[in-house]
Amino acid sequence: MIPYGRQTIEDDDIQAVVDVLKSDYLTTGPKIAEFEQIVADYVGAKYAVAISNGTSALHAACFAAGIGPGDEVITTPLTFAASANCVLYCGGTPVFADVDARTYNIDPEDIKRKITDKTRAIIAVHLAGQPCDMDEIHSIAREHNLVVIEDGAHALGSVYKGKKIGSLSDMTTFSFHPVKPITTGEGGMIVTDNESLYKKLLLFRSHGITRDDSLMNRNDGPWFYQQLDLGYNYRITDIQCALGCSQMKKLDRFLKRRKEIVARYNEAFAGCNNIVTPYQLPETESGWHLYIVQIKKHDRKKVFETLRECGIGVNVHYIPVYMHPYYQEHGYENVHCRNAEEVYSHIISLPLYPGLSIEQQEYVIRTLKDICE
Repeated sequence: MIPYGRQTIEDDDIQAVVDVLKSDYLTTGPKIAEFEQIVADYVGAKYAVAISNGTSALHAACFAAGIGPGDEVITTPLTFAASANCVLYCGGTPVFADVDARTYNIDPEDIKRKITDKTRAIIAVHLAGQPCDMDEIHSIAREHNLVVIEDGAHALGSVYKGKKIGSLSDMTTFSFHPVKPITTGEGGMIVTDNESLYKKLLLFRSHGITRDDSLMNRNDGPWFYQQLDLGYNYRITDIQCALGCSQMKKLDRFLKRRKEIVARYNEAFAGCNNIVTPYQLPETESGWHLYIVQIKKHDRKKVFETLRECGIGVNVHYIPVYMHPYYQEHGYENVHCRNAEEVYSHIISLPLYPGLSIEQQEYVIRTLKDICE
């Protein structure tokens, strides 16, 4: 089976992990700060906080933003559930704005329509690595005094108007799941330029506990620490961060390879009326975490099943969040985003990862064309 996504692990990645396993620190050691600095430098942020996974990164960002009961946060429905669940974790209410029918990203015009006096933040998700229209989103946020959190789980290395995702908003989160641009197995990161937010994120990651003398109201000695807030054990290990440090050295190579694969797909499907290829906003560079096509004039389910039967591990990204039973049972049964639902009914994600061979990709192309033509 050719998967839709897969990690690329090489000998030096394995050695980096082995080196940590032989060291004094398996967790809360020096590799964590090293990984944080590498990512912060890469995206152009002042601060980075490595964390256990991409979902915990979103949870931490909502906490740092002060989201709580009575607060509303606007996000897209066409995303993984974590982009909305993180609001629920803090007691807030996710509000879904529809997507742009071209980019599949959140539509700034619908954000405007969904703002109320309870709105506290916007979570913009860069689906598949395609940056959202951040100028419009920031303009809305400034007008209404809203926090902007970017869910960059797909977008490490993506560029918006000359600036890397991670350098634009109050906070940006990343995921290092195996199918993402780089991997630490599981893992995540929050980046920010705001020192106050950075300190809140550090506390939240580790039980709300600090040993920083400047934050404590007393200090009984070198052993002393205090819990200042209710945090979580969302720590990441040195083992994971060693892999992350090694993977970051390859990120630009991985991105280059992804772009080559996308270019070949685009060329192959250019004349196919029944296959709609991805749209990219001007002045942006997608990191191409996913290659999502729309299947027209065919039964998407049948196309999907046939591709799977042919050994091609296609997927669908994503089911609109409010359609899940949990959301339907908790007040979202009458929520409808027309564009998101229309897009969802047609999309399929094709295999895209650095290790995909030319022969494998040609097989994917030929098989999909045979089905759809």
